Order: sequence, then structure tokens, then C-alpha cells
Amino acid sequence: MLNKSNYRAAVFTITLLMLARFCLAQQIQPTDNWIRPENAKSPPVWGIHNGIVVSLWPASVESTQPNSDGGPRGLLRIGYEFKGVVYLINFIAVEPVVDGDMEFSEVRPSRVDGKLGKLFWAAADTSGGYSPYANTRGIISHPDPKHSEVEELSLFVLMEPFLDGAHPYLKLTIRSDEPGELGIQIFNHDKGATMERCALTATMGNYSRLRLLYLKDEVIDSRKIFGAYNDIEFDEKEPYPVNRMLKNKNGAPVVIAESNETFDELASWPQTPAYSAKWNWRYRPFYKLSQYWRVDAGGYDSSLKVRVNGRAKYWSGGSNEKSNYVDVPGGPAFENFELREDYHSGQQFYFGLSLKSAKELIAGF
Repeated sequence: MLNKSNYRAAVFTITLLMLARFCLAQQIQPTDNWIRPENAKSPPVWGIHNGIVVSLWPASVESTQPNSDGGPRGLLRIGYEFKGVVYLINFIAVEPVVDGDMEFSEVRPSRVDGKLGKLFWAAADTSGGYSPYANTRGIISHPDPKHSEVEELSLFVLMEPFLDGAHPYLKLTIRSDEPGELGIQIFNHDKGATMERCALTATMGNYSRLRLLYLKDEVIDSRKIFGAYNDIEFDEKEPYPVNRMLKNKNGAPVVIAESNETFDELASWPQTPAYSAKWNWRYRPFYKLSQYWRVDAGGYDSSLKVRVNGRAKYWSGGSNEKSNYVDVPGGPAFENFELREDYHSGQQFYFGLSLKSAKELIAGF
């Protein structure tokens, strides 16, 4: 039999245990910060409020165009959510290299239907076939044992095999303490051809008119290195090695690109019939963003490089007719913006968007 003193002590102990369990439960409950599919049949869109958003074909990432399919297949559609609205900012393509041959996920034909663009789909693990729906809401975890309030949303993006036999897949992550950043980890299925490299390339830099590339010792200006180019294709320059990249306070290599224009200049659009027909290239967000790539401090080797190419005219569906193209206002801009590194399983890259200018980001390093 418990006496009164022991009874009170037992009640007090049980109350403390229940309170501790309640507080722990409160700590590990997912916040309402996440943008996630309601169920497996919802459109494939994931992200975080006031941060980065990613979607897969046929879902548009841009909430201002609800009836759009979001553009080409074979791409991660990258958006940014701010004040309740998501705007498309860039696309990320997957480009495996096998025996010296590079394939392009958005412009090579599918093995399934012969149309341009590889089929991408989401999954909670590495199994399962194609579906145009979400398939998974994404998994919420707590990656930092020292900071239990930090959450991470993760999911896999699977894709059909490439024509050269490469069969990569991706693991995407977004952390609540880095809402502007998308982690992308690269793997290759066991029966996939050996990949020499598998580049992730942000393919639409001229939408944001990215012209300034920030390295450790220099700011590269697209107007200077591509200024004489005025054709409808890309102009290519040599990539920059990792020893020319910036490093943040953790020693992680970082490279940043931004527009050289003020917001008012960036948001303006020439008032001519030719440009009215290309209105989809008009910059739609009501803010400017810096874009960057980084890797972890200990997660890279000497083969790491940053590569950009330039474009003087907006893409026009692959047409060979020069009259179908219009100049990028203000001069050539960086179109593809990427890190390249020899492939190793599980290699991790981070693509980021920030409301801070490049100089503000660098000041925080």
C-alpha cells in the first residue's frame, strides 16, 4: 500500500513523465511550413513557405499559372514561394556522361513514347514505376540531434534509363533551417551503365538575366566574355576549377550568380510585337533572387568545376529560323549554370535561391 507521501510522489513523477512526453511530441510534430501534396494522387509539388519549391511534369511549379503543365519534361521545376505566391525561377536538368557521350534529360527522346524529355517521377524509396501524380508526400525527419526543432523533407526522384544506359536517380532534401536550398544527391541503379559524370545543370539563367558570376578572385561578367556573340545557339567557355570558387565559413565551396540589373530594369519588357509574342520570358516575380551552387566542405574532390555558357537570344523551341528569336534585353546572359564533378555514388550538390544579393551572401561567409 502507498502512503500519502509515496502516492503524491508517484503522481508527481507520472505527471512529469507525461509532460515530458507531451513536450517531446510537440517538438517533433511537423510544422505547417511545408508545401506538400495532400495525398498520393495530388500534383507532384514539394517545398517550404518563404523558400524553395520543386515540381515534376506535368505539374507547374508556378501558382500563377494553375492550368499550365509547367514546361518541358525531364526537368526539376524550381520555384520560390514568397508572400503566398510561387514563381518559377529555373529548371534543373540531369546530364549523365557514359563513354564520353553526354545525354540531356530535357531534349533527348524518351524510351517510353519517343517524345522529347525523360520521364521523371517521385517516390518514397527507389522502387516503383512512373506515375504523373505525387506518389509520396515526402518524409519529414529531424536530421540534427542537437537541434530537434530542425525538420527535413525528403523524397526520391526516379527516371527512366537514358539511351546510353545510364540510370541515375536523385534524393531531394529541403531543411527548415535552410529554406532557400535544395539538396540533390545522385545515385545510379545497379544495372545502369557506369557514369563518368552526372551533371545537374540549372538551364534557364537568362530568364533571371544572370550576368555576374562570383568567384573567389573575380566577378565574371557575361557581357564581357560573350559580348561578341549574337547567334541563336550557346556560346561556351572553359569551366572554372574549384580553387577559384568562394568558400563559406564552413569551408564549403560556393559559386553565386545574379543579375546585374535593378529590379525595375529586370521586370521591364520591350513593348514591341516580337517581344509581346515572347511574353513567357518576361521576369514575373516581384523581387530579385541570387542563385548559387555549393557542396559540403568534405564532400568533393579536385575534379569539381563550375561551368557556365552564354546565350544572346531567348530559346525558341529549337527552331533554326533566326527570325523566331529575340535578343535577351541588356545583352548576353548565363544560360546554363552548374557544378561538374567526376561521379561517385551519393555525391551531394545544393542549389540555392536567396533574396540577399551576392555581396550580402559573401559578407556572411
